Order: sequence, then C-alpha cells, then structure tokens
Amino acid sequence: RTCDRLRCTACDFRVSLFNDYVWDQSCDYLFFRNNMPELSKLRAKMIKKKGARAYACQCSWRSIDELTDLQTEQQLRWVCGKH
Repeated sequence: RTCDRLRCTACDFRVSLFNDYVWDQSCDYLFFRNNMPELSKLRAKMIKKKGARAYACQCSWRSIDELTDLQTEQQLRWVCGKH
C-alpha cells in the first residue's frame, strides 16, 4: 500500500501512478521532463503489465511489479504530500 499523494522534493511535482503499467526501458529524464503530466504523451512509453504499477514525477520514475519499500531507494525524493 502506498500514499496516493506522493510529491517529489527535487522537482516539486506530484508523483503520478498508473496501475497495471510499467515504463519502457527507453525512458529517460528528458522524456519525463518534457511530457509530465500529459497522460496522452506518457502513454507512448507505457507497457501494459497486470499487477504492476508505474510511478513518475518530472525527474524520477520507477516501475514496480512486486512488493517494494520505496523508502530504501536513496535517489528518490518522494514524500507524502499530506492528506
């Protein structure tokens, strides 16, 4: 279970999440910098995968397909955006 209001302290963007998708391996920083938060543009690099979840802000992205503690990933600057 994860917070649905994550916010990135590095780029000050809300972290978007997409159920049943992963990011294509060709994704890079400029792709997200230029296309967030336009879902129609992001779909170009989204791959359908049941049970997975794709996360992204404007500077970082992750594809998760198993239980993972995102707090252990030092490079991520995602925090709860307060409820």
